[in-house]
Parts: sequence; structure tokens; C-alpha cells
Amino acid sequence: MSYYVRKPEWLKIRLGDNENFNRTRGIIGHYHLNTICTSGRCPNQAECWSRGTATFMILGDICTRSCHFCNTKTGKPLPPDPEEPKKLAESLQMMGLKHAVITSVDRDDLDDLGAGHWVRVISAIREMNPGMTIEVLIPDFQGRIELVKQIIDTRPEIVSHNIETVRRLTPEVRSAASYDRSLAVISQLSEAGIRAKSGLMLGLGETEQEILEAMNDLLLAGCKVLTLGQYLQPTRKHLPVSAYIHPDDFERYKQIGLKKGFSVIESGPLVRSSYCADKHI
Repeated sequence: MSYYVRKPEWLKIRLGDNENFNRTRGIIGHYHLNTICTSGRCPNQAECWSRGTATFMILGDICTRSCHFCNTKTGKPLPPDPEEPKKLAESLQMMGLKHAVITSVDRDDLDDLGAGHWVRVISAIREMNPGMTIEVLIPDFQGRIELVKQIIDTRPEIVSHNIETVRRLTPEVRSAASYDRSLAVISQLSEAGIRAKSGLMLGLGETEQEILEAMNDLLLAGCKVLTLGQYLQPTRKHLPVSAYIHPDDFERYKQIGLKKGFSVIESGPLVRSSYCADKHI
């Protein structure tokens, strides 16, 4: 049954119009780059672009999966752009960033699921931007250990992989990924000495006990950095919002998580995976 929950006042989104915002938009447009800021309809696009930061999305803008929370297009992607590593590295150099955040669509159509392209992108960024720290938000690579290891071997400062929601809701929310597979990816990262990060959306119908259990599962997997944010329905075709979580509850979950053992938690209605990512180094 379809229903609608009225959006509260604290979810108002600021529009961007300062010099940094326009400069960031210009660089992204000049190089024809994709960002999760636009494809994912991120509510923090104005804030981040106004600070001169963005989360770049590689391997195209069409995903081979169709998760029920995500606004990224689903379909048959084009082949990876061989010039993308160079173009992205150059754009980051022009932006003068100290910390770069990269994510991608899922590419289940490729033999290596896109891992090789990931390696080329990270290598190009390192070569052209020595001293720049790198955070990558990776897919699960179908749980293939050897592909996750390719990312690990490039030694990004932070590797993030989102479990997205609690165990019970995972089959309803995510189209192909599984809760335990995601935890296994995070464990592999942590065991390799990588600073592991993950994220949860709230407001999909989870209980408080389920949120706390997910925190415990992530800590056992070695996750050190956690983001908690409000799920926002991108279109009427996506899962509806079950509840809007009050900012006070987000703060309470943050304090609980820090006491449990997370090093860093970003928690708030508009928080997304890469929100204030430069602070997590």
C-alpha cells in the first residue's frame, strides 16, 4: 500500500550559488564527469560544491543493479571510458583538493566487475596528485576476494562499503547485495589494515534494536567510521519513507555508536556516505 509521510522542517535543503559552487560545477561539466551528487540527488550537493568538494562516480552513470532506494539509472552500461582515469585526475588537480572521494556504479556486466578500471583511476590520481588522500566507496564485487584485494593493493586511505540498511530489510532494499556479503567485504578491508567505513540509511522501517545490532555487526567486522542519514524517497517508484528520524535521535545514535567503539560517526538527517569525508582521515 502506498502512503506519504510529510517531510519535516529540518529537512530543508540549501541551494548553492557561490563562487566555489560554480567553479566546481564548471570543472565537472568541462570534463564530462559523473558525480553521485547529481545522479543520487544528494541533499548536500550545494554545501559540498560550495566548499569545492564532490564525490565522483566512475564507470559511467548506468548501474547494472536496481536497488529500491537508489536514483541512479539502471540498464546496460557503455564500455568504460579509457580516458576517464586521466580526466578525473586532471579535474581533481584543477580543484586543488587535499582529499578525493570516488565511487562507482555496479558493473556486473564486466568480467572483473570494474576492478581493473578502479585500479587505473586510483593510480592516475596518485601520479598526478601526490600528497592527495583518497577515499573510495566501492561495490561488493559480488564478494570476490581477489577483486576486493585489487582495491586494497592500491592502498587508499579509506575504503567505504555501505551495508545501507539493517539485516531484516536488506532483501527489500537492495536488489543483489546481501547483508553478510557486505560485512565480509568490510572484514577483508579491515584485516588488510585499511581504515574501513560504512553507512546506514534510517527511516525505512527499522527498529532501534536493529540499528544497534547493525552497529555491533559492523564493529565486529572492523568498521571504524560510520555514517547515519535519513532515507529520502527519490521518486514515487522507489521505496516510501516509513519515518523521518528527529535530529535529536540521530545525535543519540551517534553517542551510542561512539561509546560502542566507532572512531568517527557522522549522524544527521542530511548526512550521506561522503559527507565531511575529509574529516575522516
